[in-house]
Amino acid sequence: MDDFDKKILAELQSDGRLTITELAERVGLSLSPCHRRLKALEQSGAIRDYRAQLNPLALGLGFSAVVFVTMRDGNQENINRFEAAVIDIPQIIEAKRLFGDPDYMLQIVVKDLEAYQVLYDRQLSAMPGVQRLTSTLVMKNLVQNRELPL
Repeated sequence: MDDFDKKILAELQSDGRLTITELAERVGLSLSPCHRRLKALEQSGAIRDYRAQLNPLALGLGFSAVVFVTMRDGNQENINRFEAAVIDIPQIIEAKRLFGDPDYMLQIVVKDLEAYQVLYDRQLSAMPGVQRLTSTLVMKNLVQNRELPL
């Protein structure tokens, strides 16, 4: 990956809706080489996908919580069942498996506290292999969807 590739990635992180012509102009390449590089970056997996970033508040999703999960038993069957359950809950917008304790960190977005309580009671607390859930309410988002440092 050279400086042109990094420029292409930086520009697309900033604005994924750029046309190939606009992109080529911004990075200082002619159209064909820029297009070839873009395709190579997509095929290599450096560019995972293109999507719109939505505003949760504008969509009525004004309540956010971080949930730390401690598993009862870390055997592979429990982990697989738990991770499958996490994937099936659309309100979990980010999930990370951690080293040490706790075992997982879940980012959850819902309409309000009542919706969170229902989700917690009906789905989160019923996930397989869970020993403990610890919820922390998000007061303010300081950094979100930050561009990767290239």
